[in-house]
Amino acid sequence: MNRNNELPIPSSQEAETIRRAQRGDAKAFEQLYRWHSARVFALCLRMLKNSTEAEDLAQDTFLTVFRAIRTFRGHSAFSSWLHRVTTNCVLMHLRKKALVHVSLEEVIARAEESGSMRKELGQRDPRLLGLLDRLAIEKALTQLPERLRGTFVLYDLWGCDHQEIADRLACSTGTSKSQLHKARRRLRKLLPSYQASGAVQA
Repeated sequence: MNRNNELPIPSSQEAETIRRAQRGDAKAFEQLYRWHSARVFALCLRMLKNSTEAEDLAQDTFLTVFRAIRTFRGHSAFSSWLHRVTTNCVLMHLRKKALVHVSLEEVIARAEESGSMRKELGQRDPRLLGLLDRLAIEKALTQLPERLRGTFVLYDLWGCDHQEIADRLACSTGTSKSQLHKARRRLRKLLPSYQASGAVQA
């Protein structure tokens, strides 16, 4: 990542360079990268306070820009659009990071307070916390793969719907539903009383 000051951008060239990049011109995209990489890195660093993470997120941002540049319509300055893309990438990263590191005890406590435990059909289901010991739940959840655990926690404990989960975890709603099904199936094997309670449907 180039961390030097941004190169001056000739206004007469930027619009044409963007059009070329939208047509798949790799050299044009490389030019946009050279013009804007320092600004993107600086924004990532300001939000993350960590140069290594900022480096990674700046790279991720430009991958996102590469995939999405055809959606840029020029209604605002390219730099403004790029600022929004960068901010969204960093916020998504922070949400995922928070999800991984959040205390499971805290998550369960939040669900208990809000009454947000739900069945697959979207109905609230407060029975699980009363039927299963918290430590057993926590131990079982730690044995799930990260993506399955995240989907289960977001849906059954935090009360998110599948679209919200898809947005948070950068996946499709179909993937979210599939991961929730897999998480519940594994939990039934890890917690026999979970299966007996009928609190989670297959």
